[in-house]
Amino acid sequence: MAAPHAALILGTLADALAWEDCSPTGQPSTCAVPCAWLAAEERHKSGRELIAAIIAAYEVYQRIALAVQPSEGRWREKGWGMQNWQIFAAIIPIAKLYGLDARKINQAIGMGCECSVIPTNFAAATMSDFSHYEYGYRGRDGFLIAKAVEKGIYNQRDALDDPRCYTGIVCGDESANGDDETKIHADESDRGWLTRELGTRCLILETMLRRWPAGIWAQSSAELAHMLQQKYAFSPEQVEEILVDPPVEGYMDIPREGLILDIHAQNAIPFVVASVLTDPVPGAHWYSSGRMRDTKLLALAQRVKPGPSQAQSVISNYQCFQKGSYPNQRMIIKLKDGTQYQAETDCPRGHPGNMPDMQEQIKSFHHQAKGVLPEEKICRLTEAICTLEDCRDIAEISALLSPQNKK
Repeated sequence: MAAPHAALILGTLADALAWEDCSPTGQPSTCAVPCAWLAAEERHKSGRELIAAIIAAYEVYQRIALAVQPSEGRWREKGWGMQNWQIFAAIIPIAKLYGLDARKINQAIGMGCECSVIPTNFAAATMSDFSHYEYGYRGRDGFLIAKAVEKGIYNQRDALDDPRCYTGIVCGDESANGDDETKIHADESDRGWLTRELGTRCLILETMLRRWPAGIWAQSSAELAHMLQQKYAFSPEQVEEILVDPPVEGYMDIPREGLILDIHAQNAIPFVVASVLTDPVPGAHWYSSGRMRDTKLLALAQRVKPGPSQAQSVISNYQCFQKGSYPNQRMIIKLKDGTQYQAETDCPRGHPGNMPDMQEQIKSFHHQAKGVLPEEKICRLTEAICTLEDCRDIAEISALLSPQNKK
């Protein structure tokens, strides 16, 4: 299969379970990792070159994304461009592994600026599973852009320095877009991020590893529910009520009749908490159509309610994460016999400030992969990834990623 088509498939699948790593501006790994792997496989690059390309992808993606973060007013009025700047997470690793020089990478970024989508999260806001496909499209376009630049184009350089091309459009005054009077909103666009602490601050280290296949703002609730059940060994049947305090705006909805789409279930804290308590070993089965309409599970989810504090907005949560922290959350579980358990966290497992060690990550990887790969192949793949710097040709170990391939 051609790399652009493979990127379309892998980018879509990477977001399907909401289990990919995330950053303060979105999910760069959804494109950065599959695109880098495909390009390395296509061009027979080494493991060390692959790692360098992924690090570069996170660095460039994150800096461009932080440079164009909207104000709260614009976010509420027009949405968030998470899929807009995702294209840079695809372009950069491919361009680097293709061996493009600085001039051509400059052009590739310029093409990315013009090929980026409207800065809105309409698909996610309307709970459409199309949002998964958006990552696939960005990955595909990353390959098409890199290949076009490799063949050769004229001009299209320094696009990030011209507000008429990208920063002024994403964060500009719409009444003046496209002419010499284009203004960048001072409180929104911050092009200083393009070079701020460059070389001293490695942004890939600010990645959050999601321990649960759920939305980023459901991670604390899932972690707290699991922690309390492990500590006090109560059953779901004993639960009278669960309070999530503060709740997260837009994350507490759970229809009595059940859910249809995985994206809704992944971002419904009551469903995620009920899933953790009834089946603490997560996987794709969490979001099967039957489970999302399971009456017993839904009855437990209905008992997960918002606490008394004012709801956290998704905007403020991301802004908190961008500052290196994470929103505090407390959970109170009330049992039918009157017993109460509670816990709180401001740094769930997987956050850069509470990162699991390598053995814990390997255990998590084995669990995540066991639904699609045999155990023997998972062990070989784990060893290959842990020694990736020694790999001379990524194509030699790519067969381990296929459940059909017996090698």
